Amino acid sequence: MSPPLSAADTETDTIIIGNGPSAMILSYILHGHIPFYAANPPHPDHLLHAKLQDAPCLLRPDLDALTHHFAASRLSYSTQALPVNVLLDALLLPQGETDDLGQTTNLEWRYEPDRAVPHLVLGDAPQPGGLWANDPVRVSWDIQTLSYAGMLSLPGYSFADHYRKTKGCELQPFTRPTRRDLAEYLRVYPAEAGIDDAFRCGVQLQGVERTADGGFYVRSHGIRCKHLVLATGIFSHAIRPPPLLARLSNLSSAQRSSSAPAPLLVIGSGFTAADSIISAPHDQPILHVFRWDPDHRPSPLRSCHQQAYPEYAGIYRLMKRAALSSSSSASSSSSQRHKARRLASTPFLDSRRWDEMYQGLPNAEVEDVQVHDDGQQATVRFRLQDGTTMTRAVSGLAYGVGRRGSLQYLDPELRSEVLSGSSGGADSPVDAAMDPDMAPTVTGKTLRSKVMEDLEVARDVFVIGSLTGDSLVRFAYGGCVYAASRLIIPSKDGKRDNTNNNINGSGSSIPKRPAGTPTGGPEAFLNGVDGHGQQRKQHDVQLQQFDDTDDTDKKPLERRKAVDDDNHDDNHDAADENHRSSSSSNNNNDNDSTIMPQMTVSMTSKPRLSSWWTAILNLLMR
Repeated sequence: MSPPLSAADTETDTIIIGNGPSAMILSYILHGHIPFYAANPPHPDHLLHAKLQDAPCLLRPDLDALTHHFAASRLSYSTQALPVNVLLDALLLPQGETDDLGQTTNLEWRYEPDRAVPHLVLGDAPQPGGLWANDPVRVSWDIQTLSYAGMLSLPGYSFADHYRKTKGCELQPFTRPTRRDLAEYLRVYPAEAGIDDAFRCGVQLQGVERTADGGFYVRSHGIRCKHLVLATGIFSHAIRPPPLLARLSNLSSAQRSSSAPAPLLVIGSGFTAADSIISAPHDQPILHVFRWDPDHRPSPLRSCHQQAYPEYAGIYRLMKRAALSSSSSASSSSSQRHKARRLASTPFLDSRRWDEMYQGLPNAEVEDVQVHDDGQQATVRFRLQDGTTMTRAVSGLAYGVGRRGSLQYLDPELRSEVLSGSSGGADSPVDAAMDPDMAPTVTGKTLRSKVMEDLEVARDVFVIGSLTGDSLVRFAYGGCVYAASRLIIPSKDGKRDNTNNNINGSGSSIPKRPAGTPTGGPEAFLNGVDGHGQQRKQHDVQLQQFDDTDDTDKKPLERRKAVDDDNHDDNHDAADENHRSSSSSNNNNDNDSTIMPQMTVSMTSKPRLSSWWTAILNLLMR
């Protein structure tokens, strides 16, 4: 248990808001554990090795220069994550996913206590772990993460260390831990890593504001600090159903004696909806309403490979079969062929009588809901995609269309400063209408344009973790190292060097370019859980947003070019993320579904030609 806030917690140098994995990594560094390049063996990227071998400390102001050659490298560096995140991931796992447990690494941590920075980690989760300590969407704790255990490990006390200590045996490569196992690992991590003195959990912050002297003040708890790090993520709030559907959430969960219980209505096309189906009792019928648009907005589940993610691949097969049956309903003979078509036999699909227990309604809309007098069931009228209507009695609702983050803990003026120049949550107006307390909502896109320039999104305010748009745990290291380099490195006069910050009259910083621009361009980002997008139409009560932005790590697995055409689509944090990692070819499909986690540095993949080499070759071929 972390100690509660005390009278002594009134002033510190840095406050980290959020107590998830990214906050833990940054706290580990701020406790004096400094990351260095380990040159034995040399990194497979010889140019990167040459840049670092004589200046191995990674807390440096020129992280940008280390990534300039990535686009032209023969190695297959990710073009979807921020370069600084790719850099640290490449050092942490130089062999990519082929070395899941990190037996070979070019990253070492040296304890230098004189460089520690006083700080507090304040999170509203009841225990360390952030999203993993909560259960915003009621799903089974036995569901496996999308990312492999080795890619969910934190510095100083790895998941393999925890597994060995608690299970008495070695962790096998490419293990997908359960949500329960990961939550337990994150719960004990601060104590095992020796950083628990900074953690204060179950803390609901409000009114974080900038003070006249340039620092910050937390009105709700009377704490002052000089620097602020936002690590609250983009998955803290499950999107609530619209008012008509909300009535289904209040149905009684009392035991029903009927031998044929009414179906559970599941809405969503991504990982959250799939988790709800997987978590339901085996004798619980499922009525599944989902968006089906494989050509433009494919489900993030599409990229889940049968061997790596059999449960998600199985749910996708059920959805696809329902969509094929629906699209051919005009021809009765064709319809009969689709209905008679059996699913391929797999352990997951053989685990239940899916033909009897699952009914999919692609692109259906809810027109009316009538709750029964007993409060245990409701009759729902649907408009199907062919224009016909259908009524069904349902026993409950699992609304799994995604999650969002919120910056409501910031004072409005400071929040405006942080969001200035970004989408500011305007990309999800319907979310705000459904849940005013969350407005403005935050997704992986909200701050992406700003963090492509600088993770310091306002003067002395940094963002890390999935707020940067990269929701995999493995991609949290880069942002944490960058923020730590700005918090730890002093200038010649002993004060933090802000000479590179061009401050405008409002007090916000004109961003620099600390980590370069992703070679994939402004829209090429890894949002693992941010699913395959959300396009809402203003119908009476339409089940807008069937795409799942759910990360969780499940946060997304990043889409791997060499193997997976739709990593996020079908592919997990990672999440979290991600995960889980791309949905339409979807680089971010639902955070949890890729064929395999993406290879950030692939030693077996073909060398990639950069765009400028391609242009030269094109000219020569003319």
